[in-house]
Amino acid sequence: MGIFSRFSKKESTHMIQPATFLNPHSTLGELDLYLIAEGRHEQLWKALGAHVRRDEANELLGTAFSVWAPNAQAVSLIGDHNFWDKNTHKMVRIGSSGIWEIFVADIGVGTRYKFAICGIDGRWVDHADPMSRATEIPPLTASVVEESTYVWSDYEWITNRTQFQSWRSPVCVYEVHLGSWKLGLSYRELAIELVDYVRAQGFTHVEFLPVTEHPYGPSWGYQVTSFFAPTSRFGSPDDFKFLVDALHAAGIGVILDWVPAHFPKDEWALAKFDGTALYEHSDPRLGEHPDWGTLIFNFGRNEVRNFLVASALYWLTEYHIDGLRVDAVASMLYLDYSRKEGQWLPNKNGGRENLEAVQLLQEATSTAYKIHPGIMMIAEESTAWSGVTRETSSGGLGFGFKWNMGWMHDTLQYLQHDPIHRMYHHNEVTFSILYAWSENFILPLSHDEVVHGKGQLVNKFTGDRWQKTATLRALYGFMWAHPGKKLLFMGSEFAQNDEWNESAGLQWYLTEYGEHQGVQKCVAEINALYKKIPSLWEKDTSPEGFTWLVGNDGAANVLAFARWDDQGTPFVAVTNFSPMPHENYSLPLPTTGTWIEVLNTDDLAYGGSGVTNEPVVIKDAAHMTTQVRIPPLATIWFKRS
Repeated sequence: MGIFSRFSKKESTHMIQPATFLNPHSTLGELDLYLIAEGRHEQLWKALGAHVRRDEANELLGTAFSVWAPNAQAVSLIGDHNFWDKNTHKMVRIGSSGIWEIFVADIGVGTRYKFAICGIDGRWVDHADPMSRATEIPPLTASVVEESTYVWSDYEWITNRTQFQSWRSPVCVYEVHLGSWKLGLSYRELAIELVDYVRAQGFTHVEFLPVTEHPYGPSWGYQVTSFFAPTSRFGSPDDFKFLVDALHAAGIGVILDWVPAHFPKDEWALAKFDGTALYEHSDPRLGEHPDWGTLIFNFGRNEVRNFLVASALYWLTEYHIDGLRVDAVASMLYLDYSRKEGQWLPNKNGGRENLEAVQLLQEATSTAYKIHPGIMMIAEESTAWSGVTRETSSGGLGFGFKWNMGWMHDTLQYLQHDPIHRMYHHNEVTFSILYAWSENFILPLSHDEVVHGKGQLVNKFTGDRWQKTATLRALYGFMWAHPGKKLLFMGSEFAQNDEWNESAGLQWYLTEYGEHQGVQKCVAEINALYKKIPSLWEKDTSPEGFTWLVGNDGAANVLAFARWDDQGTPFVAVTNFSPMPHENYSLPLPTTGTWIEVLNTDDLAYGGSGVTNEPVVIKDAAHMTTQVRIPPLATIWFKRS
């Protein structure tokens, strides 16, 4: 066993004292300690945690371990190598840095370990490594020494991504919970089955519910205990890289849900890590989520902010991830989130805004975009907070996109009304256009809409079975034509019947039946057309890309609008949310020319009734209203030939 030397014990938070490392296998230098103290170490995972050391011949020397526990009285490395005995491998503290370290010879990949920490109260608790890059399979909780040998093959993808302008490109996202898309598949099996399916369905991206390790499966990954480790449920870290690589090879981007808002109270994880509230706030009015029974990070502490920013950068850097969707941003932004009067503390200005969380989010987004141009930072933010997608230099949070929860809520609420009553709620389905360009939006029909008694999308609508599936197809046609990028949760693309259950898997057998095949085929063809029509995405973030053609015909439940691309090429979408067809409907068109129906969600091939249109010819610019057939509960797309 070897150990590192320590820095001078002279107390200093930011000034690093001269030091000489006696052990050549150290992972920490003076600059590392300085950057960690300042909260600016952008590759923290290379400094802390467990790191295998090899000689020039690539022969194993051992593994170096380091951990930040500034208030600990003592720290020991325990694991397979010493029969989990805290008395055999005592770690050494590096001066006033709060970091403890040790080098253990002849142990390497696959070694299970934890840190036994004697807190300020004298109590010993065994903790998993906060920087562990691999873990045991839950419910086991030990960290595992990892060393990647994966060789990436996506150089062209990453190179091209630096030029990717997501806000003016087609983005249609398939949201996936890895464990229940199909039960029992590993990362490498998903790299075949999931990749083939997503490619066939035409989505541009997949978004994975959190893959960061979590002990409680029914949390769907949203109660994270290891912010640098992909869950071991489906394979090794390199196996997950294989999945990402396979998606890139198929031309599919990868977005991960990332959860910096909170973490669980498990004693073996981050909670009271060194016997004090180290990662969390000590005051429960700041440090606990009343709804979720979890702890809130102390965003104002340099080392904690560094930990979170480095976690975001880790996934983008080491796993070639193309975007992070930040969960529960609203809970981070407001000090009184889900709290009653007297249960929260105002900020230094007396307000309810969490200024430290704002700083964390701004640092995470700006640093991510600086280091990885072409990626996407996406906020799940459900309030009217101003400037979520505005640049940080202008006081914004710096995200590339925000989920449009208002569009989702209003549209689904409108469609839950009986069609005869929808005329009285027409503003619910048109209101989103009034603020469509206030932020860069993604329109989400996510997992949150098909759980906790909400039922599946297809069952939210009124009418008989045919009307329900027709409404779903019409909704997709309307949604893909509406300004904003798109996101659809798995199973919704084939009209799954039952509410999503993470332990049950999707109802794939339904795709053997015509009505489900029809919805599935409709989604695939909508995606294919969407990617070919620049009018649907080039001006997504500009009001110049949208024109109402029919916005006030609530009596007929009809909407029609034009979309425009950079060259001024128009595209027209018409939606009828009534179960009655409209023959000889007077539809204004934006330009002369021959207009061809390129999508009709009422097509017989999708399970519709087959009310379609022949090409429409507009010759006279003074008379650009024509008569069209609008099918029941359907969306039609017209493109000028």
